[in-house]
Amino acid sequence: MIDSTMKGRIVVFSIIGCPHCMNAKNLLQEKGLEYADVSLDEYPQMREWLRDNTNSKTVPQIFFNALHVGGNAELKEKIKDKAEWEALLEEIEKNAPGSDAPELPHPSTAVASTSIGDFTCEPDEYAKLVEEMRNCGIVKNHSKIFSTVKNAFTGKDFVEWVKKAKKLDETTAIEMGQALIDQHFGKEVKKDGQTFKADNTLYRLIEDDDSTALNAGETSPCTQGSALQLAESMRKLILKLYSVFLSSDGKKVNYKGISTASEFKMYLKLTKELIRVDIEHATREEKLAFFINIYNALVIHANIVLGPPTNLWQRYKFFNTVRYIIGGNEYSLQDIENGVLRANRKGVGQFRLPFGKDDPRRKIALKENEPLIHFALNCGAKSCPPIKTFSANGIDEQLKMAAEAFLDNDDGCTLNRNSIKLSKIFSWYKEDFGKNNADLANWIFKTMGAGDKKDKLEEILSGKNYSLSFLDYDWGVNSK
Repeated sequence: MIDSTMKGRIVVFSIIGCPHCMNAKNLLQEKGLEYADVSLDEYPQMREWLRDNTNSKTVPQIFFNALHVGGNAELKEKIKDKAEWEALLEEIEKNAPGSDAPELPHPSTAVASTSIGDFTCEPDEYAKLVEEMRNCGIVKNHSKIFSTVKNAFTGKDFVEWVKKAKKLDETTAIEMGQALIDQHFGKEVKKDGQTFKADNTLYRLIEDDDSTALNAGETSPCTQGSALQLAESMRKLILKLYSVFLSSDGKKVNYKGISTASEFKMYLKLTKELIRVDIEHATREEKLAFFINIYNALVIHANIVLGPPTNLWQRYKFFNTVRYIIGGNEYSLQDIENGVLRANRKGVGQFRLPFGKDDPRRKIALKENEPLIHFALNCGAKSCPPIKTFSANGIDEQLKMAAEAFLDNDDGCTLNRNSIKLSKIFSWYKEDFGKNNADLANWIFKTMGAGDKKDKLEEILSGKNYSLSFLDYDWGVNSK
């Protein structure tokens, strides 16, 4: 154990919610070693320095003064090798950090963390209108010949009530009915119609829908805010919870503990803001960042509330039924991945397109498939890519970095003599990467970051006589 008089320092570059980061820091703690933890979430400006000085995009990255140890796996190897480990300890015991050692960023350069406190609620005038509608009696059950439509109102009743209660003309009343739909307070009962009609067409308030979405129920009284800021707030908040309740070895999560935390209650409040969020007018880049962040947050939310799936049938049900209401429409995990982010393509086990021709969610879907999303989505299994936060500004570069990092890891790609073994993700979504294995191998080569691994892959591909197969996917869950 090193005493407090050591001259050097250990620096660990990490991100929030990274199991390998937690594991590496735990190993250092067990050895009685103090370290400086530089979070790339708080200091994103350090990413470029780290990439230039380590030739790696994965975390953690660990330095003993200027000596670059590597990641979690490399740290374990150094600890096993007595001579190498003693050399590292001697370095920080006897030597102060030189000019070539990583410089700690000044606290004033940290990016302000986003939390529920950053979200301000401006009361929405239509939220007040909804409350008045409930009190006036136009929201009621409507009996049909063979059924009853609960908690609904007709367009005609709404218009007549507005004319009488607000003393407005019919044209203005119809415009207000249309605003209820456009702002996702209400929707047509039988169809996905987006036009309000002053007749016997039945409408229902979104909060009265019989939905199993995890954010269903009372809608937010706040005006529509920034979709991207909202998604980022939600994601950062739940990642903080994930990090706090991660076991010391980085392998298990105390989901029960998270469920009782006050921060989780804050997160649940934020999900209500998704119900009425305006995503229709977002750009491609904004949709990419928004739906990737929401997908990852929804997986964590579902694991906490419902528990993780443990077999094939449960996984199928999980990805098809776990959902949020977003902008007035429901989106399951499958809908987000295959409907929106893969430009309405069939997913694993799907026999038809996620969104039909009349589905209002179809206009939300990306116009073209983006294969790099596969390295940004975390489904909650051990073989999934690591959880990260994405922003619209520079999203393509961020996705490219995520892909490079995934391929740099053995979970994504392993090379051995004349064989290439890839994550099962490349088998499930092969059409996103080419028509055949040759196309896939070339896509891997073009996407892989420069380094020894890419050089090895180039050597394998030049030989022509190589095999390509897929690794087993570890669906193991990390709950306890």
